[in-house]
Amino acid sequence: MSAKKIAIIGGGNLGAAIAWGLLKSGFSAAGDITVTKRNTGTLSALREAGVHTLTDNAVAIQESEVIVVALKPYNVREILQEFKASFDPARHILISVVTGVSLGDLSQILPGVTIVRAMPNTAIAIQESITCICSKNATDEQIGYVKRMFDQLGATVSIDEKLMDAATVLGACGIAYALRYIRANIQGGIEIGFDAQTASLIAAQTVKGAAELLIREKRHPEEEIDKVTTPKGCTIAGLNEMEHQGFSSSLIKGITASYQKIAKD
Repeated sequence: MSAKKIAIIGGGNLGAAIAWGLLKSGFSAAGDITVTKRNTGTLSALREAGVHTLTDNAVAIQESEVIVVALKPYNVREILQEFKASFDPARHILISVVTGVSLGDLSQILPGVTIVRAMPNTAIAIQESITCICSKNATDEQIGYVKRMFDQLGATVSIDEKLMDAATVLGACGIAYALRYIRANIQGGIEIGFDAQTASLIAAQTVKGAAELLIREKRHPEEEIDKVTTPKGCTIAGLNEMEHQGFSSSLIKGITASYQKIAKD
């Protein structure tokens, strides 16, 4: 399948990030992307880049083949029900990036429409997202198209739908967890003598390098940790102090707290 027109319903942070990622990757031309929002004034940069920005969801849906739903969980059902008549099961693929709304929920609203759930993170704006995907009523060709689309924006992994909430926590919330670690690293760097700008660069590039070691070399973190923890060295002293203060356990507890919040709501 080779969809030409993509509509993003909901131009908030994630919706806009997806639009920028599609544009910067070259997957879609600016004129083939439409983003909707009640207040399109906040989409001025996308509009200046050539992306269509509309307040009318019906028009955006009717003029596109692939519909990316990036609405808030509390209003997705109401909005999709309102514009149900604009969907053509023979023509449209719906890709939902909404947390907590199942394939079953979506197919009840839009029977017959091919539906894919995708959970990216905001690094999609710079083509560095991890996106987890599951689907309903999708052909291999359609799934392949969606994977190619999100592969342009980072990396993809197909999972069972039962893991989508967990994927939200580990991949999407995970951006915030990683940034909070980097922020703490910067603060520590300032305390030991660096200015904020230099500490920020060192901390961010170090985390980027650590992640690339795992991705490119397909290694377990402990393999790389062992390389820099010499006997009686400063690294192991720091690691041990962090563990004494609950470093790993606090991260694990934070992840499980986020997951329990999703499951409860």
